[in-house]
Amino acid sequence: MTAQTFRALHHGRALGDPLVLPGPWDAASARVFADAGFPALATPSAGVAASLGYEDGATPPDEMFAAVARIVRAVSVPVSADVEGGYGLTPGELVGRLLETGAVGCNLEDSEGGATLKDPQRHADWLAEVRAEAGDALVINARVDTFLVGAGDPADAVARARLYTAAGADCVYPILAPPELLPVLREGITGPINMVAGADSESVAELARWGATRITFGPAMQRYAIGAVGDLAARLRA
Repeated sequence: MTAQTFRALHHGRALGDPLVLPGPWDAASARVFADAGFPALATPSAGVAASLGYEDGATPPDEMFAAVARIVRAVSVPVSADVEGGYGLTPGELVGRLLETGAVGCNLEDSEGGATLKDPQRHADWLAEVRAEAGDALVINARVDTFLVGAGDPADAVARARLYTAAGADCVYPILAPPELLPVLREGITGPINMVAGADSESVAELARWGATRITFGPAMQRYAIGAVGDLAARLRA
């Protein structure tokens, strides 16, 4: 599957009909989601980290790229990879390693270690370099961390999103933005907006009503699955 195929899924969508991308953490979960009929998948870095025995943000890059490659090989639908802040790689190295996995998209966040917001203009310049290296071979989902580690100011989120889309991002991801702010964000941002849902249909439906273009789940699906395994383990132990 090509980035063009994946990119097209983001556009021409009616309000209330978002692109819903489950978050596989390994090849087996990827097959489950693909077999269910979802048109594309988006790996969560935290879910992959947990499956490999690491804390979120602590997965060695080689292991993250290897995990993404296994997921891509397991399915015939497009896969986007959450590669956090890019692991300190140059734009050329990052793009090269992503393309080697077979992924056709990526998440790139604008905070340092999930704790401090990056300078938005410098981050936009870096995204522009990633875009230049990738051409049209990657769908770039630029995460906006204003609501995660910043002051939660919608104006800041909009300003960052505008810089990132101007730099070549295909989609912006104001992670943890309150759903009721979506109309404000949509008014100020040109292009698709990714929102994060819980692992339940009600959460997805709410974000669809508020106008999300694309919905991902972060590690929610992996945690739901582990919770179910934990319940089974407790019953068996009892």
